[in-house]
Amino acid sequence: MTGQLFPTLTPAQLELVQAPLAGHTFLEGPAGCGKTTVGVERLVHLLENGVPGESILVFVPQRALGAPYYEALRTPGLVAGGMSDVLTIGGLARRMVELFWPLVAGPAGFAKPDLPPTFLTLETAQYYMAHLVRPLLEQGYFDTVVIERNRLYSQILDNLNKAAMVGFSHTAIGERLKSAWVGELAQLRVYENAQDCANLFRSYCLEHNLLDFSLQIEIFNRLLWPQRWFQAHLAARYRHLIADNLEENPPVAHDLLRKWLADFDSALLIFDNDAGYRFFLGADPDDAFTLREACQRQGILDKTFVSPPEVAALGQSIDHQLRPIESRPQSEPVAQVEDPTLADPSLALEFTFTRYYPEMLDWVADQIQRLVNEQGTPPGEIVVLAPFLSDALRFSLTYRLETRGVPVRAYRPSRALRDEPATRCLLTLAALAHPDWGVSPPPSDFANTLLQSIAGLDLVRARLLAEIVYRNQSGEPVLSPFERITPEMQERITFSIGERYEILRRWVQDYTESQPEALDHFLARLFGEVLSQPGFGFHADFKAGEVTANLIESVQKFRWVAAEPLESAGIPLGREYLEMVQDGVIAAAYVESMQEQPEQAVFLAPAYTFLMQNRPVEYQFWLDAGNRSWFERIDQPLTHPYVLSRRWPRRAIWTQTNEDETSRDTLGRLALGLAR
Repeated sequence: MTGQLFPTLTPAQLELVQAPLAGHTFLEGPAGCGKTTVGVERLVHLLENGVPGESILVFVPQRALGAPYYEALRTPGLVAGGMSDVLTIGGLARRMVELFWPLVAGPAGFAKPDLPPTFLTLETAQYYMAHLVRPLLEQGYFDTVVIERNRLYSQILDNLNKAAMVGFSHTAIGERLKSAWVGELAQLRVYENAQDCANLFRSYCLEHNLLDFSLQIEIFNRLLWPQRWFQAHLAARYRHLIADNLEENPPVAHDLLRKWLADFDSALLIFDNDAGYRFFLGADPDDAFTLREACQRQGILDKTFVSPPEVAALGQSIDHQLRPIESRPQSEPVAQVEDPTLADPSLALEFTFTRYYPEMLDWVADQIQRLVNEQGTPPGEIVVLAPFLSDALRFSLTYRLETRGVPVRAYRPSRALRDEPATRCLLTLAALAHPDWGVSPPPSDFANTLLQSIAGLDLVRARLLAEIVYRNQSGEPVLSPFERITPEMQERITFSIGERYEILRRWVQDYTESQPEALDHFLARLFGEVLSQPGFGFHADFKAGEVTANLIESVQKFRWVAAEPLESAGIPLGREYLEMVQDGVIAAAYVESMQEQPEQAVFLAPAYTFLMQNRPVEYQFWLDAGNRSWFERIDQPLTHPYVLSRRWPRRAIWTQTNEDETSRDTLGRLALGLAR
C-alpha cells in the first residue's frame, strides 16, 4: 500500500486491512496487539481504492479515541476529496436531531417546535439543573445526602443519561433504584427526590427547547431511527463503517449498529477483550460482543506489540487471582498474549513500602529523577497513576518533580473550573472590572490574583500590596495607584512590581470606564493585552494559556445558551457565570487537553484517564497500591451504574456479594489494562 502509515504490518494485520471492499469483519483481541492500527490502515486502504471519504464513518465511543483516525486523515497527500466523519453516538445524534429538527420537535413534545433548539453542554446542563434544584433543596430535598452540590447535579444528569443510553424511560429511574435497595428506608426517599428532579429538568427542557445529552439520544433513538426515510438517508450518506472500541459504547449504540450493519457495503468492528473501562458511563462490553454474530468474518489478533513477557505475565497473574476463569463471560476469553509460565512476573514489578504518604512521594520522585537523569528515559515515557487525583496529591508530586528538574503534567477530567488558579485570577479581575455585578472579591482572592498575574511577585509582597491598594467602598471594590503608597513600602514591594501593578490597574480602570463587552471577549482581551505579555504571570505559561482558552470556550457556550433568558430577567450574565463557577460546576472535558500528548513531561493522572488515552509508556508508578479506592466504587447516593444497566435483572436486590464481585472484576480489568 503506497499510503501505508505503519510499514511493519504483520501478515494477519495486512490480511484484515486488505479484506474485500464488501462484507463485515469483527476483529477482537487484547489491548496492544495492533487493532486500532488495522482500523487506521483500513481507512487509508478504502480511500486509496476509490471510496469517497464522505461515505466512510468512523464510529468511536469517545472523541479522544478518534485521535489516530483524525491524524491519519490529516496526513498530507493521503487522498483528495471529502473528509470522513469521526463520530460518537452523541455526535451523530446531535447532527441528526439538528438536521431534522422541524420533523421531530412536535412529536418530541417541545413547547415551541417552530423555534430552533438550544444544545446544552455538561456545564450548561448543570447550570439549568442547579437553577431548578436549588429551591427544592431549601424545601428539604436530599437532606440526608452529604455531598457537594455540583456532584448532586451531575448524578441526576447521569441518571438521565443512563436511561437514554440503556434504553428505558427516564420516569423509571427511581423505581429501578428503589427496587434494588435493601438498606435504610431513608435512601428510598433520596431516590424519589432524584426522580422528581429528573422529571422537572426534562419538563423544563421541553418547555424551553433545551436539549441535553440524554434528550438528544432519546429523540434520535425513539423518533428518528425507526423511520424508514431516515434509515434511507443514513444508508445513502455512509457506505463503509469502521467502529473502534466497541466495548466502551453504551447499549443503544450497539442496537443502532446491529440494525444498521446490513446497509453498509463494508464494516470493520473492533473489540477489546477484557476492557469496558467506561462502565460507569454506560459501557457494556458483553452487549458489544454479541455484534460478532452479525459479521461474516471474524479476526483475532493476540500478539502484543507493547508489553514484554514479564509485564504481560504480571497483568495476567493479578487478573487470574481476582477473576476466576470459569466466571468470565464469553466476551472475555482467557488472555493468550504470553503464557505466564514462560515469564516471571516479579521481574516486571518493584514494590516499595513506606510508612508515611510523603515518604512514598519522595521515593517516587527520586526514582523518576534517576530514570530521567541517569538512564536517559524521556519524561513522556513515565506515568504516575492513582485511583483519584486530589489537589493535594497533584501539588505535592508536581512540586517534588519540578524541584528535581523533571517536567510534569497533570490531568484530571473532573477538576472544577474554580480549582484552577488561572481561572480564579481571571474571574477576580473580571469582577473588579464590572462593578455593576455587585461582587466584591475578598482581599485574599485579590492577593492571589496579584500573585498569579504579576511575574516575580511572591506571596508575602502580594498580600502586602493587596492590603495597601485594595479597598471596598460602599460595596464597590477600588484599587489605589501605586504612587500613593509610602516610599518605604514602595521600596519593599519594589518599583518593577509597582510598574506592572499599575499597568494592570490602569487597564482595568480604562475598561470600567468604557462600554462593557461580553465576558468571553473581556477575558480574551485581558489575556492578550496584559497577562500574556512579558513581565506578567501568564507569559510563557502554557498551562495558564490552556486554562484561559478552556475558560473562554466555557463562557462562550454559556453565553450562547443563557444570555437571552438572563437579559430578560435583568441578571448580568457575567455575575451568573461567576456564581456558577463558585458553585463548583465541573468543566467539560476539552478534547485538546485530552489529546495533547505529554511527550516531554511525566504524566500524572487517574488510572482510568490514562487507560482511555490508549497510549503505551515504558514506566508506570501505581501510587498507594493498598488503597481501597483502587477497586471500591465511588459513593454515588443518587445513582447506581450497575442497577441502571441493561444487564441487571429488574427488581433484583443489590447485595454486598454483588459489590464484592464487581470490585474484584473492576480491579482485575484495571490491572490487566495497565499491564497491556
